[in-house]
Amino acid sequence: MQWIIFMLLLFISCMEMLTQNRWKKQVSSGLLENCTGCVLCSEDNGCITCHHRLFLLIWRDGIRQYGMCVHTCPPGYFGVRGLEVNRCTKCRSPSCESCFSRDFCMKCKDKFYLHKGQCFRQCPPSTTAQPGTRECQEMCEPGPWSEWSTCSHEGRTCGCKWGVETRVREVPGAAREEGAPCPALLETRRCRMRKHCPGGEHHTT
Repeated sequence: MQWIIFMLLLFISCMEMLTQNRWKKQVSSGLLENCTGCVLCSEDNGCITCHHRLFLLIWRDGIRQYGMCVHTCPPGYFGVRGLEVNRCTKCRSPSCESCFSRDFCMKCKDKFYLHKGQCFRQCPPSTTAQPGTRECQEMCEPGPWSEWSTCSHEGRTCGCKWGVETRVREVPGAAREEGAPCPALLETRRCRMRKHCPGGEHHTT
């Protein structure tokens, strides 16, 4: 009787070993599929280190985190190259689709506008959205007009019937740097000149 029990236990033990080996093979094959580009890979957490030039992308699923080696970082991340490992780092703003650094956005998600590396629901004051893009640009608000210049014609201020006078207005430095489209900064108009110069000579300005 004991011999029969011993044989049954031995048979059960062998079946358990076969089942475990089969399960390990399945895990190993699945692990290899999920460890493309990995130098080190974990059954529980995926890639730990990647081959040179690849980026390590880590994301969370509940309390667990998984690693994957990718050639380019997905939207919402930017690549940071390091001495030991290259990482995909998440953009700080959830409304940012792609970023240059953690805090400097380069493209915003739909329904957001980009201005100086930040995403806004609406363009900030003194800015306007550019046609065909979702980027905000500084609006050009020139200063006041200057006084009209002296009426002249080809450099002369007298000796002709009609001449031209001009006036200008300045643009703030910030608007010039942004390259914002500006309204007219120079105006000209016809003006009547003195036909005869004092003493009968033509005086130049």
